[in-house]
Amino acid sequence: MLCINDHHTDPYFNLAAEEYVLKNFEENCFMLWRNEPSVIVGRHQNTLAEINVDYVKQNDIKVVRRLSGGGAVFHDLGNINFTFIENKESDKLIDFHKYTKPIIDVLQQLEVDARFEGRNDLVIDGKKFSGNAEHVYRNSRILHHGTLLFSAELSDLSGALNANPTKFNDKAIKSVRSRVTNISSHLKEPIGLEQFRELVFDHMMNSSPDCRAYQYSDKDLSAIQQLRDEKYATWEWDFGQSPGYNMINGVRTGGGHLEIHLDVQNGIIQHIRIFGDFFNIREISELETMLTGVPHHEENIRKMLKSVNLSDYLVNISENELISVMF
Repeated sequence: MLCINDHHTDPYFNLAAEEYVLKNFEENCFMLWRNEPSVIVGRHQNTLAEINVDYVKQNDIKVVRRLSGGGAVFHDLGNINFTFIENKESDKLIDFHKYTKPIIDVLQQLEVDARFEGRNDLVIDGKKFSGNAEHVYRNSRILHHGTLLFSAELSDLSGALNANPTKFNDKAIKSVRSRVTNISSHLKEPIGLEQFRELVFDHMMNSSPDCRAYQYSDKDLSAIQQLRDEKYATWEWDFGQSPGYNMINGVRTGGGHLEIHLDVQNGIIQHIRIFGDFFNIREISELETMLTGVPHHEENIRKMLKSVNLSDYLVNISENELISVMF
């Protein structure tokens, strides 16, 4: 087994690295990595329904879609991520117990009573510190990854994932929020994150005679960077891949109440209705027609609005107020 202790903290790069190793390596692999503040959404989720858009924007938190299913999770530098990528050995492809056992073993050595609970979580005293997900590639190779909250900013976690549950109507998988805790709060003797990380890595290196450390080659790094740029860092993957959804949102402005009804498919606005008690000079249906067919993406919408005298349609309502109600 190759053991990769990678120190890149760009979430777009790290998610690309997982896919690259999954599809291009033949050996089994174990990976440890960390991300700067980011929200990682599940493969089948509606991204906008999982995040607090304003909080994410104000705090410069990146949003990335991963290959595996399951719910959205928050990462920061106080969170360690682990990944197992292995070739299929039996008909049982999904096996959360197998891949979380090494983590439980390390924590029990530190006298922390960590346990597997529910469908895919690790808990301490009933509070979640690790969520896990899996992806199967061509029915022959398995990717299992999980989070390890060690000293994460839990206020950022709740803020970034605190989406409005009434705003969206869709068939996407919804995240289930749990009480969470940091591992560091349960240690008998305090240790730093890097020391804990090394304990986990050393445990895996010593788990089997065939384990050996691996560093990405220049060829690996170039291919991962390309995958990062062309897929994981794009709006089309992170937001446009969301299942179809309907969204209803309203806001009180200086020009009156403004309410938006959106139907979005493949990230593109298919239908939009604008309601409220605002005043208008030109027919609001003209603005609705101009917004139809535009990606549900702030940058694209602002670009379209540059050619529009918005005050003709929404008197005393600013572009920023219109944008705010569309997300």
